[in-house]
Amino acid sequence: MINDKPKVIVITGPTASGKSALGVDAALALGGEIINADSMQIYRELDVLTARPDKEDLAKVPHRLYGTMAGAERCSAEQWRILALEEIENVHRLGKIPILVGGTGLYIRALEKGIANIPDIPAEIRAQAQQLLEKVGGDSFKKELATIDPEMADRLHAGDRQRLIRAWEVITHTGKSLLVWQRQAQGMVPDFDFIRFAMIPPREELYDNCNKRFKNMLDLGALKEVEDLLDLGLDPSLPIMKALGVPELAEYLAKKVTLDDAISRAQQNTRRYAKRQMTWIRTQYNDAKIVNEKYSERLRGDFFNFIRQIDLTLLP
Repeated sequence: MINDKPKVIVITGPTASGKSALGVDAALALGGEIINADSMQIYRELDVLTARPDKEDLAKVPHRLYGTMAGAERCSAEQWRILALEEIENVHRLGKIPILVGGTGLYIRALEKGIANIPDIPAEIRAQAQQLLEKVGGDSFKKELATIDPEMADRLHAGDRQRLIRAWEVITHTGKSLLVWQRQAQGMVPDFDFIRFAMIPPREELYDNCNKRFKNMLDLGALKEVEDLLDLGLDPSLPIMKALGVPELAEYLAKKVTLDDAISRAQQNTRRYAKRQMTWIRTQYNDAKIVNEKYSERLRGDFFNFIRQIDLTLLP
């Protein structure tokens, strides 16, 4: 059955999985424009280290929300969601298809599911939750949660420490279950037909790509980019200062580590980040069309065949 809702294609995947190349091919073939869904590529000071689209790709198709915000600012998921919705409407107004490309799961979830406007949790309540879990263990903590939020406790596994703590602290501080907040957020869900793709290459291949890509970034000027960023004297707590590669290369520039050590640590942190991205896709985004290899020209035909099966009206 053909869905007549406005279409939005979402292409995600871990770093170095080829999602940007797929986004460009999709935009060229389907008459679309690309919208950034990466939390670091929105900052203008980091071009090389965030692997922002190069001049060639920018010349092929329009790209939106890339390098549009100063590093001195903090872009939250809520703020990005507002910007992304505006750009989606702009692309639809042009009669084109918005194609979101990026690996920031929090942003994608915020767009598709809405954002629960939960008040900030005081540090002391968060500490209480963590201390209680450490003291009694996951099974007993879950039973404790069940006495105040049985519905939420029933949905969580005793080993899911992070979500157990989150559920406990939210109901303790607000008096409302996390489920209640999430249901309120669902009222903010845009009425789009999201068509989802996720690239998850084999782990060893992906890790090798991460290692090679960081060395290539150095060849392209990543060290100078970090040096220029440090010269701005920005608050170290800003998101841009924590971008992959920035802390490690900053330590090298401060003569605290060797360049080889900085490269090794940056590569390791990139691999760890890629692993977290893969876990998010498999657990939180498993309704996407998942491709278990890096995107390449060989996969182009498979991608467009899948699009045709979903909705013929997507094609020109």
